[in-house]
Amino acid sequence: MIINKFKNKKVLITGHTGFKGSWLTLFLKIAGAKIMGISLKPSTKPSFFKAINLSKGIRNNYINILNRRKLENKIISFKPDFIFHLAAQPLITEAYTKSFLTWETNLIGTINILEIIKKLKKSCTCVLITSDKCYENIEKRSGYKETDRIGGSDPYSASKASAEIAIKSYFQSFFIKSNHRIATARAGNVVGGGDWNYGRIIPDCMFALNKKKSVIIRNPNSSRPWQHVVEIVYGYLKLAILLKENSKLNGQSFNFGPSGKKIHKVNNILQEIKREWKDFEWSGDKKQKTMNETNLLVLNCDKSKKILDWELKMTFKKTIKLTIDWYKAFYEKDKQKKNIRALTEKQILDYCKLVK
Repeated sequence: MIINKFKNKKVLITGHTGFKGSWLTLFLKIAGAKIMGISLKPSTKPSFFKAINLSKGIRNNYINILNRRKLENKIISFKPDFIFHLAAQPLITEAYTKSFLTWETNLIGTINILEIIKKLKKSCTCVLITSDKCYENIEKRSGYKETDRIGGSDPYSASKASAEIAIKSYFQSFFIKSNHRIATARAGNVVGGGDWNYGRIIPDCMFALNKKKSVIIRNPNSSRPWQHVVEIVYGYLKLAILLKENSKLNGQSFNFGPSGKKIHKVNNILQEIKREWKDFEWSGDKKQKTMNETNLLVLNCDKSKKILDWELKMTFKKTIKLTIDWYKAFYEKDKQKKNIRALTEKQILDYCKLVK
């Protein structure tokens, strides 16, 4: 199995306290990797990172990705075999109120990692996570391929597109003949237990449910490439191993998401939540939109299927059910003595059985 290849490997994860970063960290802990995490302190309350007690057993560092001096000292002394760069300002809505911070974190933070990789003496394989939002979105129904034009009309999307341009430039300038290898991962919308970021559909619904309130939905008819976080994290891990083993993948980008036929509207998620949690209620946002937000986003993931042998294994219903099961367990843990860490590990191990 792919994850077994990380046993005893030194793995650096930036953004390890975030939603995807925490799932990736736990995945690698199960695999037996030696992990160093670099991130800001958990920014959400509750915190997934704290809920599953993830700081134990790893080298946990609270360092801003923009502090290049501290970043460089930690990474060079660690001598990583693999780097997964996830540290980012990840919220589209927040990018409007913190636009400079979004650009600085998502672009300069990425450049800082690339600059440090240049200085590593030991060969290193790095997967840089950007976003499906990096494409110039013209609501292409056939799905965006990795060769399609990148762009972005909102600050978040544009910052991710700019990071892709910087990565391409560094590859062509410094890494073509280097002993280091880099690639970018562009994933669709990710759901799963432990996400408490305001402005995302699942967390907003869970906050409202816990408070026994109706949730206001910004754009119920928008369609997105939804997928469970364990599927995406496995894709990142598989890309890293194959990138290390195959120099032809160096400098390439890969999409991760469902096929165009398997994308769903926000309304579909709401209906599935209602099916699993009867008390759930929602209403549309009648306020005038102030953000540039497209109604359709589809990825073409044929390249990942062909080269990485990666594709989604879970149905949409299964994806949402696993997510709701996790949140139910979290909110009922005090009454039922639920072990959230054990449940999270079980969801990872159950998925691993699907991809054997």
